Amino acid sequence: MPRAFYLILAVQFLSTLADNAFLIVAIARIVELSGPAWLIPLLKISFTLFYVILAPFVGPLADALPKGRVMVVANFLKVCAMVLLLSGVSPIVAIGVAGLGAAIYAPAKYGLITELLPARDLVRANGFFESTTVCAVILGTVLGGVLVSPVMPQLGSTFALHMDAMASTTLVAGMLVLLTMNFIAMLLSLGVLDSGARYAPHSFHPAELVRGFVSGNSLLWRDPQGGMSMAVTTLLWGVGATLQLIVLRWANEVLGLPLAQAAYLQGVTALGVVVGAVCASRMVSLKNAERLLPMGILLGLLVLNLLWIESPVTAAIMLVVVGGIAGFFVVPMNALLQHRGCTLLTAGRSVAVQGFNENGGMLLMLAIYAGAIGLQLPLFSLIVGFAMFIALGMTVIWIFWRRAEQSSIKRRICNIH
Repeated sequence: MPRAFYLILAVQFLSTLADNAFLIVAIARIVELSGPAWLIPLLKISFTLFYVILAPFVGPLADALPKGRVMVVANFLKVCAMVLLLSGVSPIVAIGVAGLGAAIYAPAKYGLITELLPARDLVRANGFFESTTVCAVILGTVLGGVLVSPVMPQLGSTFALHMDAMASTTLVAGMLVLLTMNFIAMLLSLGVLDSGARYAPHSFHPAELVRGFVSGNSLLWRDPQGGMSMAVTTLLWGVGATLQLIVLRWANEVLGLPLAQAAYLQGVTALGVVVGAVCASRMVSLKNAERLLPMGILLGLLVLNLLWIESPVTAAIMLVVVGGIAGFFVVPMNALLQHRGCTLLTAGRSVAVQGFNENGGMLLMLAIYAGAIGLQLPLFSLIVGFAMFIALGMTVIWIFWRRAEQSSIKRRICNIH
């Protein structure tokens, strides 16, 4: 792997670490302000919204400029988000600004990987990247738990005295830690060199960008492998983002764990994802990725086990298994989608299309979850509903893929004859 790849990994690790800790701190801030429960999924919606709104624009932007410079701007926006939170701005607004930076950042980081590496190395690179990302998720959720726990030293108490808006919060020290992390990520981004890849000039007129994005989105969905992998990742991203919040609620209501300890339990799931991602990077190639589709059905059925678990130890073991299957399954699908996207479109545009669909799925599922909370649906119903949604959704994708594969075989036979 080239040296630039490892620097991107470092920036990705630090940025993802801060993002996941930010979510826990933002949830704690809403609880501290005695906000209603339906505001918590709105945090994820606010963070994700710009991925969808700006999807037609961030891809061409990442292709038009050196991607390292785009990463600098994105991490600067995350620094601004933490400053806003420290200033007493609503956590919904602050995390939205961080989401803006993340939306700009995504096509640049993933586009650089496809530019730096040949197709044969993409699964291995994605294994590294997903393992690094999930390690950051694990440590980020753990860090978030530490930053909102009573044992957190009041490092920011002096700072808070000079800020009337924040004088009533106990989270200043945690916010300062996150501000520092995002600032370091911004500095590291300055060292990311230009890959040298250049693309044909593209109009930045909004109408042209939207038309080009719609065309690219349609092209990737019509591609058999691209459409299949897009459907899988869109489904799992949407349900996974919601399950993240459901696990926090389940750990609190069923296991009696406070937010800080529930965050640690959530990080255990990510530990399994790391193991699965590493195994996938060594055992699965792009041409065999579609054979893993039945694992998605198993993943949904395993989530139902939450209904019968009452011990934190048993819960941790089960969540590691769920995470391991998810990592082994998603990494090859993501690599296949990146490969087809880069082949059919440009690196930046393909990642923007991928982000639009995956984060659109997240917005839809989070909106459904927020509505369910507003209707006061019991936790039992939510777990069953989302588990069956995963299993049935993956079954439908598998059936469609098998039919498409059989049709392709028949066409090849007819062409031979």
